[in-house]
Amino acid sequence: MDKLKELFKKIKGVKHIEIYLAVIVGLIVIICYFLFVTKPEDKKEENSTGNYSTAQEYADYLENKLCNVLSNMTGVGDVSAIITLDGGFTYEYAVDSETNTTTSGSSETSVTVDTTILVDGEPLVVKVNYPSVKGVVIVAEGSEDFAVKMDILDAVQTLLSVDAGSVTILA
Repeated sequence: MDKLKELFKKIKGVKHIEIYLAVIVGLIVIICYFLFVTKPEDKKEENSTGNYSTAQEYADYLENKLCNVLSNMTGVGDVSAIITLDGGFTYEYAVDSETNTTTSGSSETSVTVDTTILVDGEPLVVKVNYPSVKGVVIVAEGSEDFAVKMDILDAVQTLLSVDAGSVTILA
C-alpha cells in the first residue's frame, strides 16, 4: 500500500501530467482506430461492380443483391433467383489513330491505321460494357398472394431494367 502511495506522489509531482495523459490517450485512440475500423476505400472495392472476371460472377452478384432486396419486402419470405445474361462483357480499348495521305496526280488516298494502346503488354481498357439481363426466375415465399407477386415484379423490373415478359415469379 505504501508503494502505491509513493507511486501516486511521484506521478502527482510530474509537471504538466495532463499533457502527457492526453498524448497517451490520443495514441491509444489512434491505435484502436487503425486496428478495428475498416477503411471506406477497401469496402468500396469489395462492393464495386467492376471486379468481375466472368459474366457468371456478375450474374451471381446481381442474384445476391436481388434476393437481399426482395427478402426485405413485406409479405416476402425466403427468396431464390436465377438471372440469365445476354452474352458476356465487351470492352472498348484505347486506340491511337494515324492517317496517312498519299497524292498521286489528281487523286488523293487516305489510309487510317488504328493501333491499340498497350500498357505492360495488355490493351488499355477505356470502357467495360456489362451484359444485359435476358431473363429472371424468382422463387419466393409469399408470392402466391397476387399483391406480393406484383410488388416483386415491379421491384425486379426497376432493379434490372427488364420487361415483365422476361420475369417469371413462382411460389
